[in-house]
Amino acid sequence: MSQQAPHALTATEAVEAIASGRLSSVDLVKSCLARIEDTDGAIGAWAYLDGGAALKQAEECDRIRKAGLATGSLHGVPVGLKDIVDTRDMPTERGTAIFKGRQTETDARIVEQLREAGAVILGKTVTTELAFVHANETRNPHNPAHTPGGSSSGSAAAVAAEHVPLAIGTQTNGSVIRPASFCGTFGFKPTRGVISRTGLLQTSVSLDQVGCFGRSLADVALLTDAISSYDQRDPLSFARPRPDMAKGADEDVPVTPDLAWLDLPFNDRLSEAAQGGLEAVLDVLGQQVTRLPAADTLSNLVAVQARIHEYEICQHLAGTFDTQWDRISDTLKPVITRGRQISKAEYEDALAVKASAEAFFEEFFTEFDAIVAPSAAGEAPLFGPATGDPIFCTLWTLAGLPCVTLPLLMGDTDLPIGVQLIGPAEKDNRLLRTARWLQLHLAQAA
Repeated sequence: MSQQAPHALTATEAVEAIASGRLSSVDLVKSCLARIEDTDGAIGAWAYLDGGAALKQAEECDRIRKAGLATGSLHGVPVGLKDIVDTRDMPTERGTAIFKGRQTETDARIVEQLREAGAVILGKTVTTELAFVHANETRNPHNPAHTPGGSSSGSAAAVAAEHVPLAIGTQTNGSVIRPASFCGTFGFKPTRGVISRTGLLQTSVSLDQVGCFGRSLADVALLTDAISSYDQRDPLSFARPRPDMAKGADEDVPVTPDLAWLDLPFNDRLSEAAQGGLEAVLDVLGQQVTRLPAADTLSNLVAVQARIHEYEICQHLAGTFDTQWDRISDTLKPVITRGRQISKAEYEDALAVKASAEAFFEEFFTEFDAIVAPSAAGEAPLFGPATGDPIFCTLWTLAGLPCVTLPLLMGDTDLPIGVQLIGPAEKDNRLLRTARWLQLHLAQAA
């Protein structure tokens, strides 16, 4: 094993080192806890951390391996959970004092799967208030004066700061891809319905999706495979086999991919650094990417996403909003007020448009392997009540498409900027295969 500190290993490297006996889970967890102690004072990525409990989990993982018992795909590897994921042995406070001390008797479905895979649940990462628009305390590890993005702020920051190799997030608009871009990690949101949402805070039954943060494509694929399954309790979970993410992230493309770039009307929100970096990527891709004008109906989907999200959060959390109004932030209150003014007819119309968007992209991807797009408008903005513009994720999230962001670019102040790839629904493995090709292609051209 190299002299690299255990906390700096990718999840894939850590799994291999633990399986071979070159590294113990206890040593890996100790290294992560020391890293957190050294750096989290400036970052604030963690809402809850119990080092003693994590070490006990790690000790059990080491005992199992030494006894020659069966081990899972994440055996001994620590994982952070966004603080909206229910756990029976840790509080889940949902980013607000309203739920301070809240603890459930059961684990979320994905926590059950993580435990079965042998993962060490290290703790809960900070999220925004009710996983929506108002920032909490987490700062960007690259520069604490800047935001890490939201609402999966702590998860992205924890991976970027080498606190954990893997973390769970969720995305209802841009809350995996955008913070991954701002923090310089890999972020992956698979097709809607691949991962169960049972036991997670529901802000939008139609739009909420689970995603993963890691330090490589192989890492996010590994984690996604571990938590992917059909769950009859989740109305959007589908009863079909899932794509093999790890295989996709490790495969060579059979033919050079055909990519698309959409000239969307909000591309003018890109910073100069992001625009220049993306143009350089498109230049390298050359004839492999087709630039297309976007129909006006695509830009109109931004309002459709907002209507569904705002209407549904007001339905799902009506009791909380009614009884705890004085404890809601001034950032969120106007959103709630607007959501309460949306009629059921307007909401149902928006759902119909969402279905049309899904059909549009199903047809679109008969010609293209993936869409190349910005992950965010540019570098992470300065820290404040908001967490950055999610608009470059909105369309794909609405349509439930798999999305991955690659940390390929840097901004003018040396903060990372991601490049996003979007693929056809339920062909996530092919998207990851294309992403691997893009990384190799750009590296060869450098």
